[in-house]
Amino acid sequence: MHALVESGSITRYFHNPKKFILGDVQYPAKIFPVWTASEKAAIGLYEVTFDDSNKKDEAFYINTNQGFTYDADAGTVTATYGDATAKALADILFTAEDEENDLGVEDEVKTTGLKTNHKKHFNVQAAGLLIKTDWYVVKANEVSGYSVPSAVTTYRAAVRTKVNAMETAIDNCANVAALITLLSYTEQDDGTVTRPLGEFPDEVV
Repeated sequence: MHALVESGSITRYFHNPKKFILGDVQYPAKIFPVWTASEKAAIGLYEVTFDDSNKKDEAFYINTNQGFTYDADAGTVTATYGDATAKALADILFTAEDEENDLGVEDEVKTTGLKTNHKKHFNVQAAGLLIKTDWYVVKANEVSGYSVPSAVTTYRAAVRTKVNAMETAIDNCANVAALITLLSYTEQDDGTVTRPLGEFPDEVV
């Protein structure tokens, strides 16, 4: 991406090479890949440098639009993000005013928060694990004299226990940073990669 600077201000952006007119001169698209940085700078054309240092994980934050700044001393154009806003941890509910304006019913969920979304995610995972051994339970109900193997019963209970513990851990997060830490994998001293939230038990089939 390039930016065109005229009289100290950015006047145009080029996401892809294209011909353009500057003053009385028409420049072909080929100058973008062919000309050197100094040759382009001589007519006020600069390749944009992207600074993503303020950009945060969009699963947890709402980033600002990028702002573009021309530094005359350095001869650069830089695209930067402003301060990101953390997404809501808790569900956002419709208010009485919303209901009056026919936007929704008061106290019903307007936007699900991060906690709800992540708890749903792990509940779906738990359900996917349990369904693989549901046939044992079905067979035990339909076939006289058959019982679910103890290893399967223990495993299914462990899955339910673990997902309940995950929900509790998520609910206990005081802020978005704590939730990110809970979910983030890091390498341990022994070389293993784990996360504070833990994992579901190994499958039994």
